[in-house]
Amino acid sequence: MAPGLVIDQSGQTKTDAAEVLRDLVAGTAALTPLGGIGEETGGYKGYGFATVVEILSSALQQGAFLKQLNGMEDGRKTPYHLGHFFMAINIECFADPATFKKTTGDILRELRASKKAPGQNRIYTCGEKEYLAWLDRKDKGAPLDTVLRKQLITMRNELGLTQYHFPFE
Repeated sequence: MAPGLVIDQSGQTKTDAAEVLRDLVAGTAALTPLGGIGEETGGYKGYGFATVVEILSSALQQGAFLKQLNGMEDGRKTPYHLGHFFMAINIECFADPATFKKTTGDILRELRASKKAPGQNRIYTCGEKEYLAWLDRKDKGAPLDTVLRKQLITMRNELGLTQYHFPFE
């Protein structure tokens, strides 16, 4: 097998097909996402997906793309015009919404239950980290670093807004 399609538990590529089949079944190896590395393994598909995302996220709204996103122009730091792409799909045109939700949930649960990379405690799926942050912050508020806290206190004091008190003082 070509390198880059399958990795072992330490992240090293595996190339012996018989060993790969045995290790995949045993759960001691994993397929790499989006075709692995290079033409032989279909990695161009991952490259193709990335290109489509770049086109939809920049060309449609004339946002910056590729090297324009480095924040530099003529050797100077400049803000860049980051584009975004959103799509709405009416699920009912394709499947029963309840069935779609169940299948989607099954996929996400199975992904999260997969064997974890060495040193990792958890596999997150799309939006989970953001949801967990929201759960934490909805009652506590957003965390403020020390510099921003000091700036808020200084601004309040300079403007004579002494009626305001911060919980972090």
